[in-house]
Amino acid sequence: QVQLVESGGGFVQAGGSLTLSCAVPGNIFRFNTMGWYRQIAGNQRDLVASISSGGGIIKYEDSVKGRFTISRDNTKNLVSLQMRSMKPDDTGVYYCNAVPTPVTRAWGEGTQVTVAS
Repeated sequence: QVQLVESGGGFVQAGGSLTLSCAVPGNIFRFNTMGWYRQIAGNQRDLVASISSGGGIIKYEDSVKGRFTISRDNTKNLVSLQMRSMKPDDTGVYYCNAVPTPVTRAWGEGTQVTVAS
């Protein structure tokens, strides 16, 4: 497996919650900071959250601070994004990949998140 596989997206009302998961090939996961990127309507993918290889350094884009929680399971090569108090602006296709330099050949299909007002 060389591609990242995202899952967990869906349709929610504003204020709702979703949890995204990403299965990461071991050669990408092991030493890299990992992050979740959001792409809106064909625009560039923007980083919304990241977590260092050991989990000790976590960063969030300002609009999701206090609402999103990123985590990783180093035993299962999984990265998760728990999203709460969701807003319509959270709508987009979510991808995971390495940070700060994504592995181009490993981009997955992403998972669609739609938040209705």
